[in-house]
Amino acid sequence: MKTLTHYFTRSILLGIISLGALASSCNKMPSDTGQGSLSWNFSPGTITRAMDFPDTDAFYLKVVNSAGETLYDGHYGDSPERMLVNPGSYTITAVSRKFVKPEFDAPQFGDEQVVVVKAGALTRVLLDCSQLNCGLRLRIDPEFEETYPGGYIEVSSGGESLAYRPSEGRTGFFKPGSLSVTLKEKEKSTLLVTKRLEARDILTIGLTCPSLPGQPSDQGGELSIKVDTLRRWAEENIEIGSAGQGEAGTIKSNAYGAAQVKDHAGEKEVWVCGYIVGGDLSSSKNGIKFEPPFDSYTNIAIAPRSSVSEKSACVSVQLAKGPMRDALNLVEHPELLGKKVYLKGDLETAYYGIPAIKNLKDYSFD
Repeated sequence: MKTLTHYFTRSILLGIISLGALASSCNKMPSDTGQGSLSWNFSPGTITRAMDFPDTDAFYLKVVNSAGETLYDGHYGDSPERMLVNPGSYTITAVSRKFVKPEFDAPQFGDEQVVVVKAGALTRVLLDCSQLNCGLRLRIDPEFEETYPGGYIEVSSGGESLAYRPSEGRTGFFKPGSLSVTLKEKEKSTLLVTKRLEARDILTIGLTCPSLPGQPSDQGGELSIKVDTLRRWAEENIEIGSAGQGEAGTIKSNAYGAAQVKDHAGEKEVWVCGYIVGGDLSSSKNGIKFEPPFDSYTNIAIAPRSSVSEKSACVSVQLAKGPMRDALNLVEHPELLGKKVYLKGDLETAYYGIPAIKNLKDYSFD
């Protein structure tokens, strides 16, 4: 019996030692002491990019430690609220799409940050995404097809190219750098212009090809180039708060993010954007239900991302009797769980112990 007891005791000790060694050698394994926490979120300006900005939940998120080990690689919406890691530096990258080669209508937004996590401390990363690639749109003269039968324009960059047919109206996107615009005919290539574009640059080039008097159309004409506009999306088309979009929260396209509600308590009839994550709220610390079935018609909870599972990260939404309750309650509409929603109402300091939206006036889904 003593021998058997000694054997089991020795086995348990060896197991404990092995687990301890594994925890100390791998950032993915939390230890009891000496670690810190890492969390990430999109900056308020990013979250409220309601019209032109992609769904932040679908962004690709990657967390890598200083040794090059990947701790998380997946959709932002599926990422944990926070991660327990060993002290050290970490690289957090978020991109809206995978962008490898030139594509039409494929703007890529993203951000990359390197942060240092200290033992016993929470390090928060605010991802402030902007456009990472550049775009080129060609406005081709209607006479092009007659002047250059079968011809087209090729734009190349870094060994990759994109063909623009005469009727092409979309914007092609490329990695920042030098772009070459070439006229392609049957067995002939003519370099027209080379432009260097940086991230966020959107360049429109007009191509005209006037026929020369008395010249047969099959002999070709003189192709001229005019640069029409050069603009940076971050300043004109995408940047939140730019001229013409109104004050934050006053219109749906400039809605506050759910994370901003607590900072704007007291404001009336403003728009807020977030994801429906739960319902059945109560005043207790963990008083919220994140999975169906639901019992309460009178409230729901929204959050900055659909993966939230902590009450403290949520915003409560009061559903008064009427059309709003009929449309948004999770008892009758459990399919709304995880759905992105825009709500117009009054912002309050607390309802069920967390920041709140009351007196709903309007709502909208993407």
